[in-house]
Parts: sequence; C-alpha cells; structure tokens
Amino acid sequence: MEKPDKTMVGAVEEARPTVADLHGDNLFAQAAKKYWLTEKPVRFKPEALKAEFYDPLEKDGFRFRSLLILENLQFLEKLLWPNFTETASNYHVVLIALMVNVKRRENLKIWEYISLLPDHFPPLFRRILFMTIDRGTPQPIRNHLLTFIVTAFQSLDSGLVRKECAPLVSISIWNNLSSEEVRNARLAKYPQTKKAWRAAGKRFDSADDSTKDRLRFDRLWLFEMILDFLNMMYKPLDQQEGDILNYCERFIELLTDLESQMPTRRYVNFLLKDLHVLTAIKLSPLYTSSENGLFRDLYALLFHYINFSIDDHTGLQLSQEESRQIHNADLAKLQRTAFKHFKDKLTILALANYGSIGQRDELASHIAELGDGEVVELCHLLGLRTEYPQKVVMSVDRAFLTEAILLCHEKRKTFQEQAKELPVLPNQDTLFESSLLRNEYYDGSGPLAIPKLNLQYLTVGDFLWRSFILYRCEAFFAIRRDIEDSLHRLAPKLLHPSMTTQFHGFSKMALLITRPSILETAPPKVGEEKPAYVRAEISLDYARLSEDVRRDWDSLRPDDVVFLLAVKGVDEGDRVITNGSPDKLNTAEKFGVKYLRAAEVIQLLDQDGRLIKAGDGQARRAGGRRRLHVRLDPEMYKIDADDLKAGKPDAYDSINVLIRRKGRENNFKPVLESIQELTQADVPMPIWLQEVFLGYGDPAGAHYSKLPNQPRLVDFRDTFLDWQHLVESFPGKKLKPKEGSQEGCDPPYVISQKTAAEQPKPARKRRRGQEDNPDKEESLEVSTYKLPNMGPYPIDVPRSNHIKFTPTQVEAIRSGTNPGLTVIVGPPGTGKTDVATQIISNLYHNFPAQRTLLIAHSNQALNQLFEKITALDIDERHLLRLGHGEEELKTDTNYSKQGRVESFMDNRVKLLAEVDRLAATLGAPGAHGDSCETADYFNLVYVKPAWARYQKVLSEGGLALEKLYDSFPFHQYFSNAPKPMFSQGLSLEEAIEVAEGGYRHIGKLFTELEDIRPFELLKTSRDRQNYLLTKEARIVAMTSTHAAMKRADIAKLGFEYDNVVMEEAAQITEVETFIPLALQSPRGGELPLQRVVLCGDHYQNSPIVQNIAFRQYANLEQSLFARLVRLGAPTVNLDQQGRARASISRLYNWRYRELGNLPLLESQPEYQTANAGFRHEFQFINVKDYKGQGESEPTPHFIQNLGEAEYAVAIYQYMRLLGYPAEKITILTTYLGQRSLIRDVLNRRCAKISLFGMPASLTTVDKYQGEQNDYVILSLVRTNRVGYLRDIRRMTVALSRARLGLYVVGRREVFESCYELSEAFSRLLENKSDKLEIVTGEMWPTDRREKTKEGTEMENVEHMGQYVYEMTKTRGEHEAGQAVAASLVQ
Repeated sequence: MEKPDKTMVGAVEEARPTVADLHGDNLFAQAAKKYWLTEKPVRFKPEALKAEFYDPLEKDGFRFRSLLILENLQFLEKLLWPNFTETASNYHVVLIALMVNVKRRENLKIWEYISLLPDHFPPLFRRILFMTIDRGTPQPIRNHLLTFIVTAFQSLDSGLVRKECAPLVSISIWNNLSSEEVRNARLAKYPQTKKAWRAAGKRFDSADDSTKDRLRFDRLWLFEMILDFLNMMYKPLDQQEGDILNYCERFIELLTDLESQMPTRRYVNFLLKDLHVLTAIKLSPLYTSSENGLFRDLYALLFHYINFSIDDHTGLQLSQEESRQIHNADLAKLQRTAFKHFKDKLTILALANYGSIGQRDELASHIAELGDGEVVELCHLLGLRTEYPQKVVMSVDRAFLTEAILLCHEKRKTFQEQAKELPVLPNQDTLFESSLLRNEYYDGSGPLAIPKLNLQYLTVGDFLWRSFILYRCEAFFAIRRDIEDSLHRLAPKLLHPSMTTQFHGFSKMALLITRPSILETAPPKVGEEKPAYVRAEISLDYARLSEDVRRDWDSLRPDDVVFLLAVKGVDEGDRVITNGSPDKLNTAEKFGVKYLRAAEVIQLLDQDGRLIKAGDGQARRAGGRRRLHVRLDPEMYKIDADDLKAGKPDAYDSINVLIRRKGRENNFKPVLESIQELTQADVPMPIWLQEVFLGYGDPAGAHYSKLPNQPRLVDFRDTFLDWQHLVESFPGKKLKPKEGSQEGCDPPYVISQKTAAEQPKPARKRRRGQEDNPDKEESLEVSTYKLPNMGPYPIDVPRSNHIKFTPTQVEAIRSGTNPGLTVIVGPPGTGKTDVATQIISNLYHNFPAQRTLLIAHSNQALNQLFEKITALDIDERHLLRLGHGEEELKTDTNYSKQGRVESFMDNRVKLLAEVDRLAATLGAPGAHGDSCETADYFNLVYVKPAWARYQKVLSEGGLALEKLYDSFPFHQYFSNAPKPMFSQGLSLEEAIEVAEGGYRHIGKLFTELEDIRPFELLKTSRDRQNYLLTKEARIVAMTSTHAAMKRADIAKLGFEYDNVVMEEAAQITEVETFIPLALQSPRGGELPLQRVVLCGDHYQNSPIVQNIAFRQYANLEQSLFARLVRLGAPTVNLDQQGRARASISRLYNWRYRELGNLPLLESQPEYQTANAGFRHEFQFINVKDYKGQGESEPTPHFIQNLGEAEYAVAIYQYMRLLGYPAEKITILTTYLGQRSLIRDVLNRRCAKISLFGMPASLTTVDKYQGEQNDYVILSLVRTNRVGYLRDIRRMTVALSRARLGLYVVGRREVFESCYELSEAFSRLLENKSDKLEIVTGEMWPTDRREKTKEGTEMENVEHMGQYVYEMTKTRGEHEAGQAVAASLVQ
C-alpha cells in the first residue's frame, strides 16, 4: 500500500488503538468484555453508561484515542444503538453522536448500520437538535453535537437522514426574515416560491398542536442556531475561549455546507443575507484576532458560496455578464434611493458611474456623508435588516450597517476570476502559505477552509472551481514534500563568520548550481505586462554523480517542471534563540529557503552543445557537464524584475539548488492548466446528462430507457452465440421473430426496441416505488440477416466474439449500445473488460459515422482492453492509441500516432502493388499503382466498368452457372486464393454471393486507398498524425492522465467524438473523469456526447490521494462512478464471476449483491483439483513474533515484518519445490517497506538458485488491482494495529487476486476483531486451523479432488523454514544423483 503523506499521519497513527488496548486491561476493553464481547453479556443498564463510559471520557476530555478504542470495540454497534430508546438519557445520545463523529473522522460507513434500526433515528436526531440550542448543554458537548449535524448534512444520500434534515432548511425558515415586506418582495421576485410558501402555511394551519410544535421548532432551529453563533462571536467566555472558537469554526463549516448544495441552499442563502451573517463574522473579535487564521479562511469560503453566481431557485449558473447586470441593478436601486431620499448628501453617489461606486472605498466615502439615523433609514429603504432579537448581544451600530451596505453593493470577483488569478506554478510564498500548511497537519478534530466534493454541486463551474482548488492544493503538497525530502538530504548549514551556505549531504534529485543565465526575454503579448516567455540556461556539473544518477538527470524531457531554490541554510544558534523547534517550522524556515522559482525544461545539451535525448546512450560520451535550457515562470520574472528596480536583491543571484521530481509525479502543470481553462469556459454539459451529473432531478434521467433518441433497431452482431443464448439473455421478456425470420434462426440478431416515446406512460399519481405495468411482459422483436461474403481470403473472414455473455452482461451491453449513461459495476472476475469491448464493437458496427473515446486509469488496463478490441471485427485502420504505454501492447501492430501513420504508408505500398496486380489481370496498361490518385482513376475507368458488364449479364434472363463463371471479370486476380472461389456444388444464388464477395474485397482495397490518399498529400509527420486523430480514427484510446495533460492540444485540433467508454472508472477522480467528456468544443450550445459508459467497482480501491486532509475531509478521493452510485443512478451489477474458485470467491462475494459463479467453475479441471501440497485451497496462517519481534519501523512509515517475510518466501520455496511454475505465483503485501524486505529475502534465498527463481510478481496490493494470478501469497504485516487495512475496499482487492490458491500470513488477533473485516476473516478462518496445513507426497499438478485429506501443521516460521530446508537438501541430493547416473550412461 502506498502510504499517505508522512507529516501528519504520524500523530493520528500513534492515536490508533493497539491490540493491547483492545484486549488488555484497558478500562473500556474490560467494560466491553463485561457488556458485549462475551458469550453471556451482562444485561444493559442505562445508568452504567454514565458511570463506566461517559464519566471516564469526560474526565479524559473526550480524547480521540479513547473514543477510537471504543469505536474499535464496536461500542456503537453492539451496545449503544441496539439499546437506544426515545427515553434514553442525554449521556446515551451524546455517546452515539461521539461514535458517529469518530466513524466520520475515520472515513468509515455510518448510515448503513444506523439504518438497520430506522425507527431509532428520528428521536435521536430530534434530541440532538434540542440539545444544540439548549444553552445549558456544556460547550464541549455542543461542539460534538454540532459535528454530528455537519455529518448529517453531508450525508443526504441516505433517505433516513434526508428526511430529518430537509424540514430544517425548507421555505418555512423564511418566517424569520426581518420583515413581511422583505419576504413578499422575495416571493414576488421568484413566483415559483409562492406555491411552496402557501403549502407550508396550509400544512401548519391544518396541523394538530403537537405537529405545530414540531413545525415551529423546524423553522426556528436554524435561526436560533445563527443567533447563538452571533452571540458566541461577540461575547466569548474566557475560560471557554478555545471551545467557542472551535464551535464557531465548525458552525461556519455547517453554513458553507448548506450553501454549497442546491437543496439546502435554496432558502438558507436569503436568510443568511437577511441576517448579515457575513458582516457579523467580519466585524467580530474572533475575525480580527491575528491568531485566528483558520477562522478568517473559513469566512472567505463562506463568502464565496453566499455570493456564488447562481440563481438560487432555478439552479442556473449566471454568466459573468448576467452577474454584472444583477450587480448593476443593485447599484441602480441604491442610486435611486439616494437621489430620492438623500439628495442633499448623496447627489454625487446618485450620479456616479457603476464602476466607481462598485469600489468599496469609494462607496464608503459617500455613506460617510450620512448621519447615524440616516444610515439606519437607508438600510430600511434598501430592505436591509437593522434590528435583531433582544437576546443578541451584537451591537448593530453605524459601522455594522455601513459594512452591511458595502458587502451588498461592492463588486465581487466571480469564481472564474478567482481561479484565473491562482498561479499553477508555485513560489516560496504560495508553496508555504499558512492556509496550505494547515491542511498538512489535519487530524480531523476541526474543519478546514477548503471546498468539499460531496453528493451535489451547484453548477458545472462550481464543480470545476472546487476541483481546481483541491487538485492545486494536492499538487503543491506533493511538491512541498519532495522539496523537503531533497533539502533534508542536502543538509544545508549556514557557516560563521563567512555567512556562506554549505551542504553536508547529497540528494539524487537535487544539484548544486550557480546563477541561471538569462538567454532571452520575449516582449509581452498584447494586453499583458509579463514577458511572453523567458529562456534561461543552467549549468549542471555531473562530476560527482554516479552513472545511474547521471542517467536519471539525462532523462529530463521537454516541459518537465524543475525547481530553482535559493537556500541559505539556518544557523542552529539562531534557531535556539528564536525558540524554533524543527517541528514548529515549515520547510522554508527549517532550511532557510529564501526564493523558489519553477521552470520548464526546453532541452538538455552536453558541454559541446549537442542535444541529449532520454535513453539515447550518450551519457558516457558527453562528459561531466550539461547545459539545461529552461523557460522561467514569466509572471514571477516580472515581479522579480519590478522588485529589482525597487532596490530589492536580485532573486536569481542567490539561486543555488536545482531540484527535479520523478516524471510520473510531475505532470501537475498541464493538468492544472486544463482544469483552470475549463473553469474559464462555460462548459455546456449534454442536456440529458447535466442534472444527473450535478446530483439533481431523477437519478435515472440519463438511462437509455428515458431518452427520446433511443434507436428502433440495434444490431447485436456477434454478441449472441445462438438462439438459445439469445433467449437465456432476456429472462422475463418475450422474444418474437420478426416477419421473414423464424424462431431458432442463427445470429447475427437485430432487436427492435420501444423508444421512450412508445413506452407506456406511468399513472399521473402513484406511490413512491410503485412499478409501472408490473404485470405486462415486455416483448422484443428479433430479426436476422446473413453476413455478406467479404472475399475468398482468410483475412476477409470477420473475427467474432466467442464468449457466452450472461444476462446481466447482455443488459450492460444493451445499455451501453443505446444512448445515455451506463454505469456497470463489475466485481472481480465478472468480465467487465469483455463487456466494454463488446459495447465498443457494437457501437463501431451500428453507428459507422460515430467515434468512440476509450479511457482507462492506467496504461496496463488500457492495453488489456485494446488487446481484446483488436481480437474483434474492427478494422485496425480505425484504432488509435495516444500517450505512453503503447509499447507494452502485446500486439504485432503499432497503434500509436506515429505507428498508425507508418502503417498507413506501409499499407499504401502493399495495396498499390495489389492494384498493379489487378491491372495486369485485367490487361490494363499503365502505371496504375503509382499513387492513390492513379489507383482511383484505374477503379473508375477499368474496374467499375468491368463489374458493370458483369452485372448486365446477371440481369439478362436464363442465367446459368457457366455463363456466370465466364462473365466474372476477376478470375485471374483471385487465382492465388487458398481455395477456388467457385467450388463444386454451388447453387446459382451461392455463386452470385461468392462473386459479390470478390468484388467487395476489391472495393475494400480501393476504399482503403481512398482513406490513405490524404496521408499521401500531407507531407509532414505532424499533419498526418493530426489528420489521423481528427478524421480517420474511430476508436481513440488514452489514459485519463493523458487526456487531462493534452486536453487543450486535442480540443484545438477539432477532435470530435460521440461516445466515451471508461474502464477503471472507480479509480479515477471526478475531475479526471470529467475532462475526457470535454475534449471537444461544444456544438449547438452543448457537448455533442451521446453515450457515457462507466465500468468499475467502487467496492475496490478508490483514487489515490496522498494528503489525508484532501482524502478524508475534502473527499478528493471520490470518483464520479462512486458518486453516481450514491445518488441512486441505475447500475448494471455483473453477477457471475469466472476468475476464482467458488471457495475463494466466498471471501469477498458478500460485499456484492448476489455475486455467483459461472458454470465453467464446475466443469474445468483446474477448479476441481486440490492445490498440490496444501490441505486447503486458501488459508490464513497466524504468524507470531519472530526472534521476539512483530512489525518494525526502521524509518518512519516504512513498516516491515521479518517473520511474515520469511514465512511468505518459505511458502514460495515450498511451492517451487513441488513443481509450481514461478510465473503462476505472486507475492503481495500491504506496505512498501514489507515489499522491500521480501525482495531482500528472495534475493538472498531464491534469485540465484534456478530451483526457485523469482515469482511472477512481488508488489503491493494497491499496485496489483486489476491483475490476477493462479496462486497468491499475501502478507498483512501489521501486528500492533490494523492500520489502513481497515478500509474493506483494500482487503477486497487483496482477497480477490487469486484464482486457485490464496495463502495469507498475518496476526490473527489484530484483524479478526476488526468490525469492518469481521465477515471476511470469519470466512477466511472458517473450519480451519490458523497453522499452515501441508500434504506430503504430492507434486504439482495433482489429481486429488477431496479437500479433507489429513495435513501436517507447520507450527511456526522456524518449523516451515526447516521443512523447506530439508526438502531442498533432499531435492538437491536427488538431482545430484540423477546427474551422476546420466554421466555414467553417457
């Protein structure tokens, strides 16, 4: 497993409970054994909750580690929730809220378990709401309860939660507006709100007293919470100042969450504006305190959402022009009011232009002319609140009201302007700014001032803005981490008295350099002040570098980003004086980083000026110096030049370190630029997809059955193997042969389907969940046709599918072939790649004018999909693979742009030679095969007339076979066919079809030459490649990263496509899923997409996000695939797996809905025979401490376990001794440190011994997703605590990689008691010893079928090691004896 970031995980990791905490003498562990973790638990006693749980927690300050221990002990699941009642104590309520908060903080499932007892939740939620507004509730408890409510409003995908939250933000909260006039004006402005307001009033008036009390509470709750929040900001209690600040920060988070989702924003936004919440926050003592940076940043985020450019009631995003017009209308109202009522003092304001009075300072100077009473009157006239309930201690004075007027009327930046101003290249200020560094030390105890990716977005622009902010933060975090690592290794020190910097260490990612030489500064572009570009040269000294490090530096490619640093170093004495411990200093302070500049590589030259290309073998020849040409960041260069003119030091004089990053991690700039460009463009999503993408409306609205452009006929070609397969594929549907076809006919099949307009309309009123026409059986009309003869050569025979698809796979194929959104959930081994391949094939043949974009997360997955596509009947001319990784394709053809162009030109030669041969057979003189143009002329003048003469003969009456043979003009051309074209016994109709096939073959020859002709005319390689992409290729494949990096280039070429098929969609972040949808320019006001097919599995690993704050708090690891599933979009759940033995699939099939096994698992011998030498097909082996130690951590976050490493290698050696092929064995582990240790053991024990060799793969679980092997040995590593394996998605991946045998080494007590893993481990340990049981006297492969044969237990690591040693010794003596015998025979 790739570990998350190193800086903030440590503290959280240390807080996690160990095995000793959960099973030892810990107070809570003992209580758990007493009340639920025992066969005969003590009866639940409500009073015990306070004495044995609440009081110790309160005494401990509700410390996170104590709460985490209780959560791990299943306190919520086993005791609190099952025993909750409406009369439960407040302590019971608070403890439930605490446990839910811990689960949310740990990113664990919450509502799935809560919903098992749905009747418990409404009273619990109401109790929490009452306690939050009860001022008698202690402040720390209110903080925890508020966190619970924040969690609830982030979980609106749960119907249980949504039902309780919705009334709190309904239109009834407008009862709390400042006046009836303000409310009526709002209702008049938005007529659609009047109906909702009247309905709310009627519901209240017709309710009984108890219901009225409930409705009254619902509409007052948020209002009371806001008033309480205002009081806290203005009247903090000294002894609780920290708790109050935390509460206020969390409350701003709640308001931001409400504002950032349309269902909660619709009515809340106007209430917040009416209450001047932003004004109150900005003028509060908490805001003005210099120490409260997070509070101010949270205010800025709330400000952004309250003023977001959207219509709150229609949900339509406002363009920049519409936003400007609305702002101007507000200013016009202000001017009219000023002129009418304050003409003497505000005449200048009334006559000023909008640009002037839209400036804060200018407007404030005008308002200053008014007296205090006049400011109050102006607010009244503008409809602004001037009074609050008496309990509000905040002073509503002149300053407050002036600020309220200014906030309402000042010109605000749009989100597009905000995004455009943020640089994508870092400097020392942006990389180490406090708001970013705060995210680095996130521990889950408070909010962060970053946007969240949740269930819904306000607009596409809002989604892109959030994604840009978060992706930029994540990229800067990774850069900061890499720079810190390099500087730590360089160890810079400031020397006295010379005050020079000396580096005492070495980093292979960094070089010491001198000042860069500026080569060229291009003049600014029109309308800009910064230079168009700045070219510089950096001298690199390789003298002290090893050969491999030189090679790494020589691998720098154009556009790679490098970093230039001015590092002064820090004197240890200064650090002591300033009391700056290393833990409190950021990277810049710790190492004395004065300047940081980013640059892009142009080229790398040797000392003689010759270009060095990556991998061209010039490193040794080129000597020890290099000249690196780079483009400096022009924005920063302009600032540096201005600073130099102002008398400040030259930043480039002190540059002394150059740092590079690994190539795969250094593509942040083009990706950020792609997202930034999309935020500036008003991306019009396809109308059919927009609401579903944003999370509103009917989740099934984009399904093919709901769309009007569903085709009447779909040709399924080779999807079905025969009629019986067709019938089995549509259970519950009646198949009717169309006129002209008969039941039992052979494929291919064309199915007639009813369009959305022809579907029966649902009743106008029906209950939720009621089926439409449930008793009416759907019928499908089926017709068939005969595939045309394409010619007499083997290459003319169309390739076809041979997989017998299951009914759910067929539904997935049908859905993907139709227009709309298709979401395919593919558990391990269920053939989702085969399904995606067949969808692509069907689209290719059904819609020849359409183009399909194929996207995958990794090159490996893309190549697997591409290899399967090439095996189907798809012309390779129409296939194109973009990006790196194409070289790994296991095909004979090169599908890259250059490879395809070369293939076209090679085919041109071959086809023109065929033209010459055809011309010779027809006796046509001339150089017809000189070019595509001459070939086309030959086709028009000779071939088509010859065929026309033949057709004329056919049209004459009394046609006989002999006449047909004689008149066929191409006998001689087809004389080299493997078999005679017209074999004996052909009927007249069959002979005609054979002749037609021959002409089709010739026609294809000229069609291909016509396609090649543009490549003949285009002279440059670039032009040919661009033509290939934009005109010729019909299936274009690339990774999601390549699409993000090259989006602008691809869009500028005019690339157009109709369909997107995405593999591994659950492993791709939302924005990287979105970008491939927007690689083309809009047509007709929207993106011209007709289909989006997402294949993935959200029960396996999610996208990898390194920073824990962005992963857990901001939910950056969310994929669009997973969000659509959360929203309830229709999914096709593949339900039969054919990868693993049925017994192994049981380890993970409980995670999926009705996942069964394909029949082949019962028929193929490899699934029926036992694993040679093992009693069990899978087994968990408990590994105790080895040499007195379990897990170890030689360096931070580099976790190893020597005992498990030795055991895993011993099992591998044992299997090899029994004859198992090495290529069928994979060793997996969950940590990089353990992978390194196992590799060391393998190198020592196996690598150089031919008897063993190395396994097919040794890698981490995360890296092996999407892969499989026959036998897997898995090391879980951890012995103190579960760690990140508590994420069941990762364990699902780990347990589903093996086909025939899985052997897991780990510490039983660590994983067995984990609630999330309990089901998997109960199955893993079911009826088995936790000691490895081997069967002696067997070699691989075995024909043993029974699973119950007695085995020999291996007691521990030493026992297994000794056994393998004895086997190896015996095997060696045996082989030596055989060698001696062979020599004697010779």
